[in-house]
Amino acid sequence: MKKLFGTDGIRGLAGKFPLDESTVQVIGASLARRFRERMGREPRFISGRDTRESGAAIERAFQTGAQSENAVCESAAVITTPGVAYLTKAFGFDAGIVISASHNPYYDNGIKIFLPSGKKIDEVTEAAIESDILSKQSYGSSTDVVNAIPEQSTDYHAAYVQHLRQTGNGFSATGFKIVVDCANGASSAFAEELFVGLGATVIAINNVPDGRNINKDCGSLHLEHLRTRVLAENADLGVAFDGDADRSLFVDENGNIVDGDATLWIMARYLKDHGKLANSTVVATVMSNIGLENALGSIGIKLLRTDVGDKYVLEKLIDTGSEIGGEQSGHIIFPEMSLVGDGIMTAILVLRAIVERQVSLSQAADGFVRFPQVLLNVKVREKQPFDNIPEIAEAAKAVECELHGEGRLLLRYSGTENLARVMIEGKDQPAIESQARRLITVIEKALG
Repeated sequence: MKKLFGTDGIRGLAGKFPLDESTVQVIGASLARRFRERMGREPRFISGRDTRESGAAIERAFQTGAQSENAVCESAAVITTPGVAYLTKAFGFDAGIVISASHNPYYDNGIKIFLPSGKKIDEVTEAAIESDILSKQSYGSSTDVVNAIPEQSTDYHAAYVQHLRQTGNGFSATGFKIVVDCANGASSAFAEELFVGLGATVIAINNVPDGRNINKDCGSLHLEHLRTRVLAENADLGVAFDGDADRSLFVDENGNIVDGDATLWIMARYLKDHGKLANSTVVATVMSNIGLENALGSIGIKLLRTDVGDKYVLEKLIDTGSEIGGEQSGHIIFPEMSLVGDGIMTAILVLRAIVERQVSLSQAADGFVRFPQVLLNVKVREKQPFDNIPEIAEAAKAVECELHGEGRLLLRYSGTENLARVMIEGKDQPAIESQARRLITVIEKALG
C-alpha cells in the first residue's frame, strides 16, 4: 500500500479511499487504541473541520471509530487548523483532529492529527494506523453515541478568539482599513470579528461558505481579487487566508503582493528590533527567494533552509532554538507562541508591527528585493540522484557558473509525482528562463 500519511497528514478525494467512511472509522479506532495502550486510560480527542460539505460526515466517521475504542470525543465544529491545535493543549485533550484539505478544492479532504505540543503525531503511530488499514481491521459501531455528542463550538470558539486577541498584546488598529479574504473557509467565522475587535475598519470578502466554494477563485491562491478590492476601497492592506487559515498572504496599499518571504523579512526585523531574535536566525525552505537571504544577511541575520513543508521548518526551528520560520506560501511559525502556523495570528502580528513602527505595509517590506525566478517541471521515468547522471551534473554546474554567485539553482523531484523540478533565481529573467529550458532538455533526454 502506498504510504498514506504525507507531511500534512492524510489527504485525498472525500468519500474515496482512504477517506471513505469505513477507512476513516479504522483511522479513528486505531488512533484511540494506540493512545489507550500508551496512556493506560481512555484518550480524549477534540476534532474540528473546515467548511467543505464532506467535513461533518468524515468527522462523524472518525469519532465513530474512536469511540469504538473507548475514546472520549468532542467537536469544535467549523474552526481553523491552528484553532484545533490551540484547543488541544488549552483544554487538556490528548490529540486534536483536523478535517481539512487546506488550500485544495472542496471535493478533497484530509485528516491531520496534532499532539498537545502542537507537533503532529509521530511516524511510528502513523505506520501503525496504516498497518491497521491494510489489514482491514474492523471495529464495533457506536454511531448513536457519536451523533449525540454536543458540539460545544461556542465555548471553544470564544476561547480561540480570546487567544488570538491576546496575541495582539493590547494594540489598537483604529484608523486602519483592512480587506480580509476568508476563502469561504474556516476563517469566515473568526476574521472579521477579530479585526473589528482590534479597532480596524474591516471589509470581509468570500466569507459566506456553502460547502463547495471553499478556495474557489478566492483566498491565498487567488490574490488578484483581493488586490482589486484593496485598491477600490483605498484600504491600508489586504490579507487572504486559505481554507483552513494556517497560512496568510498580504496585499499592500499599492496592490503589491507581500508573500511569506516578505512576511518573514518584516517580522524578523521586528523581532530583532525588540531583542527577540536571540540567535539571529530565520528558518525557511529551499523555495524561499534568494532575495530574502540577501536582505536578512544585510542586517546580520542568517537564513537556514529546509526541505519543503512546514513540518521540516518546525523541526529546524526546534533544533536550533530559532524564533521565526516559514514558507513562501504564507505558513509562518512563531514557536514561542505556537508550533503551528496560524494565518490569523500572523496577520495580527504584521498589523501590530506596522502600527508600532507607524509605517505602511509597503514601507515595512522595504529592503527585501525579490530576484526573478523561473520554475519548470518535466516528467521522468525514475528518480535517480541528479549528481549520479554526468550530463545533468555537468549542465547544472555550467548554469551555476553562469550565475556568478548572484543567483540560485535548485534541482529537486516532486514528492508525489514522477516530476523533476528546475528552479533558477537570478538578476536577468530572460537569462534564467533560457538556462532552465536548457536544463529541462538535458533532464528529459536522460530521464524522460
